[in-house]
Amino acid sequence: MITWQDFEKVEMRIGTIVEVNNFPKANKPAFQLTIDFGSDLGIKKSSAQITKRYSKEDLLGKQIVAVVNFPKKQIADFMSECLVLGSVGDKNDIVLLTSDIPVENGLRIG
Repeated sequence: MITWQDFEKVEMRIGTIVEVNNFPKANKPAFQLTIDFGSDLGIKKSSAQITKRYSKEDLLGKQIVAVVNFPKKQIADFMSECLVLGSVGDKNDIVLLTSDIPVENGLRIG
């Protein structure tokens, strides 16, 4: 069990995917995502192993939920700046956590 104070340390925000690129150097199939988190947080990049369920066209303009206060992580030749969240099903079939109604980029989840 974690405390409420522990949960409050995890900064989850809404962002809109504005660019999607293939990530051929990743160990497992993945995309490189550029995500707009609004004027306070700006643009952040992430890699995501979501190629089974999503095409690049599906992802452009999609609002997603991501953790934005983890340290940056080097993945091959790419620096990931946030962690995109999703539910993981059978055989790593990931479904992204999204907003069902468009909201302002950067809104905090909590």
